[in-house]
Amino acid sequence: MPSAAPWRLSGVFVSLDEIRKDWTTLGAAAPLWAVCVDPAKRHGGWDDDEFLASGRAEIDAAMARLAELGIAHGRERALDFGCGAGRLSNALAAYFDRVVGVDISAPMLAEARRLDRSGGRIDFLLNDAPDLKIFPDASFDLVYTDLVLQHLPPPLARGYLAEFARVLRPGGALVAGMPATERRTVKGLVFRYAPHRVIRFIQRVLLGYPAPMRMHTMPPEQMRELLASHGVRVVSAEEYAGDDHGTHWVHMRYYARKDPGAAL
Repeated sequence: MPSAAPWRLSGVFVSLDEIRKDWTTLGAAAPLWAVCVDPAKRHGGWDDDEFLASGRAEIDAAMARLAELGIAHGRERALDFGCGAGRLSNALAAYFDRVVGVDISAPMLAEARRLDRSGGRIDFLLNDAPDLKIFPDASFDLVYTDLVLQHLPPPLARGYLAEFARVLRPGGALVAGMPATERRTVKGLVFRYAPHRVIRFIQRVLLGYPAPMRMHTMPPEQMRELLASHGVRVVSAEEYAGDDHGTHWVHMRYYARKDPGAAL
């Protein structure tokens, strides 16, 4: 697992504390928009019901795809990693007895609790550690994460992927979204080559973001190899397009299963 030490990105050392600070600011200023970045939804443009409905649409499609791929799993507990305002946690509660949403931002979690429509079946937990040691091995039937790992330095993202494998029960399912590469658009190339201080300036000063949002990529072969090394086999890696992510990044969603024979 990576330590809490800073990671070097584009010539700048980025600490987990800095990431927490940025997402705490985003969670306090614009939690729904920060989760689903849409220029038309700035300044409170997301309606609560519309926001949650977008999560149901995503989870319904993902659960149907797992079934199509023959990835059977239990329905007792699911983990929503980087849960933000609980958009996907609420949707997962329709499929699992209990859902745990973890996030690094306390204001995001406060918003998630406000939007909780599960009747108390979701636990929202703050986790600002570079691991998931708050959970024992084999704790979950499903781990779901999307639009999260891309905001983390690659060494930290790889560490969390290893942790997903650890907390999955044998035969459990993993659904993980991660951009494979930048597209050759102006924005995509800026994120690929520009120093972080330049991207931060553009987002904060020119675009008016409350805090910067970093973007990172990971090639599919690395995702497959890393997960396989921890006993999780990628059954399908599928490109999908959606808003800004489909325009400027090749965004992949991975459907994977933990080896049913893995030791508890």
